[in-house]
Amino acid sequence: MQSIQDRVYWFRPLRFWGVFAFYYPTSRQGFVATVLLVLPLIVLFFFIRSQAVSLFDTLFQFAPWAIAFGAIFDLLCFRFGEYPSWWYKKTPEGV
Repeated sequence: MQSIQDRVYWFRPLRFWGVFAFYYPTSRQGFVATVLLVLPLIVLFFFIRSQAVSLFDTLFQFAPWAIAFGAIFDLLCFRFGEYPSWWYKKTPEGV
């Protein structure tokens, strides 16, 4: 079993607005997972765009797919990514 120091993370967090994290790929597996999630979204967007009447219709039909793929990416980041250090529970000094 790997120790925490030997673990290769697929994604690392980037802190913004103080408490939020945006994950970016740092290993080959992370880049492959990101590409495998983004490419179908691009193809799906253009397919929906070719069938839709207006841009609003395109975005309305595309939004559920984007949310679903974003949730899958989020789950991958939490499973294979590094836990943000600023989210660790801190104990007060002197306790």
